[in-house]
Amino acid sequence: MQEDKSSGRSYSDADAAADLAAYLSLKRIISIRSLVGVAVVALLVVPWLPVPALALATGGLCGVLNAQLTGGSGERLLKNRNVGLFVLSSFLRIGVFGIVPVAFAVHGPWWSMAWYFAGFFLPLALFAVGAVRAFERK
Repeated sequence: MQEDKSSGRSYSDADAAADLAAYLSLKRIISIRSLVGVAVVALLVVPWLPVPALALATGGLCGVLNAQLTGGSGERLLKNRNVGLFVLSSFLRIGVFGIVPVAFAVHGPWWSMAWYFAGFFLPLALFAVGAVRAFERK
């Protein structure tokens, strides 16, 4: 058990298990909501903006993959304490997911890159809002 000296509160193993369960549930829910959200918007705008709609859907899928890979890397970092592997995987993710919006800018209107980034960062934004709600201490 860990004790917080400043507030006099303790953090038990049961609290840790509950927080881990909340974290894993939040990761799963955010992934599903992000994919459904970008799919709905992309399907609504595809008749008028086919390339940006594809960019949005691709950005949402890449954002969910990035969030899952980042979460898994962070979890492995906590278990293994191997910072080098974490940094290498971060650079690989940045390289792979950073090239995709450039392809949309080259093959479609240049501003379709913004649609990709909107989809890509949606899981991160939803996770940030959801984490604040899920881990509030009363």
